[in-house]
Amino acid sequence: SGEKPSWNRCDWRGNSGMEDGKDHGIDLTGGWYDAGDHVKFGFPLASTVTLLAIGFVEYADVFEQQGQKEHFFNNLRWVNDYFIKCHTKKFEFWGQVGNSHLDHGWWGPAEKMTMKRPAYKIDNNNPGSELAAGTAAAMAASAMAFDKSNFRDDEHDKYSAELIGHAVELYEFAETYRKKYHESIKNAQGCYQSWSGWFDELVWAGIWLYLATNNKKYLDKAEFYYDSLGVELGTQHNKFKWTHCWDDKTYGCYVYLARLTGKQKYRIDTERWLDFWTCGFDNFRIKYTPGGLAWLDRWGVLRYSANTSLFALMYSDYLRGVNGDKEKIKRYSDFGYSQINYILGANPSNRSFVCGVGNNPPVNPHHRSAHGSERFMITEPKNNRFPLDGALVGGPDQSDKYKDDRTNYEMNEVACDYNAAFTSV
Repeated sequence: SGEKPSWNRCDWRGNSGMEDGKDHGIDLTGGWYDAGDHVKFGFPLASTVTLLAIGFVEYADVFEQQGQKEHFFNNLRWVNDYFIKCHTKKFEFWGQVGNSHLDHGWWGPAEKMTMKRPAYKIDNNNPGSELAAGTAAAMAASAMAFDKSNFRDDEHDKYSAELIGHAVELYEFAETYRKKYHESIKNAQGCYQSWSGWFDELVWAGIWLYLATNNKKYLDKAEFYYDSLGVELGTQHNKFKWTHCWDDKTYGCYVYLARLTGKQKYRIDTERWLDFWTCGFDNFRIKYTPGGLAWLDRWGVLRYSANTSLFALMYSDYLRGVNGDKEKIKRYSDFGYSQINYILGANPSNRSFVCGVGNNPPVNPHHRSAHGSERFMITEPKNNRFPLDGALVGGPDQSDKYKDDRTNYEMNEVACDYNAAFTSV
């Protein structure tokens, strides 16, 4: 969103959303649209940025080898510049631009938007702990990525410090003023309501602030808030039947605290969760399609398997590094590879679910700008006018069946948070 930068490789895009924030006399241009729509939803955006940054923090050498480092940092800088614009006061953060009802009622490319785009904020009178802490995690993780970039010049050192400064303030905001963010930004409720509450974000942000600052008080806070994380319904155990996603950061907290502290409680929670996704735990096991996809939910199923794969592979690496159980190392690693291979074509349809990649990839993802309708109709033209290379679509049904049809948004929506962990995997 905003003024198209010269480095952007999507040559069919142009300037859009150039008056964002003007309704409040501020500049909120920039950032990323959420999905095929044109709302800038801050809560899932923060999750996306954190998961993207993780990829570089953990595996910087691969970005170098693949020639993606420059592109990665161009994009990471773009979205963090937007976060900085949104953080207008210590206890004030603009968490959404665009009205979901007005936006979702119109079909067309971002460059031709005509609807009003109001901006919404949280502040000390109407706070939002999940949004503030989630963005703190994103900015702290991004600061770590810039620290590991080896650019090592004053500009990047200064930028990393600036991100940490914002992250520290946003974390204080989240701790000091407690309220569910969608109760303050009510327009987000129908799209990105915070179902899991704010403790997972307080733990998650505490972890990343500790990693970025090496200040143990943030690790202490993360461990303190950890004991308030949710319990799996009908059990005495911490949650294990879902996965890390834009709403719930619980599962990434398991993995990182296990790695950072080595404590048994975190390892147990991590392995219970990963066992649910692989071999099963206590007669509970995720459903698999006949073709081998771990199938959690009909909306964006591939996103969930990719998210779990990232942490399964990271935890497998951790166990290998501490001479852990070889069977678990193999189990979690095999799972991660199997899910990514399924996404890239090792499935009953022998097709890729990533636009522009592999055999018979999707050509009609549910994305207004890529469709490029000049009549502002979802059915005209029949095929998308522009390529959306690299975008991960929602995915197949429980029988591995899939139809490349943009009107089926459950199977064909694309979104920033769909691609985030997948990119890092």
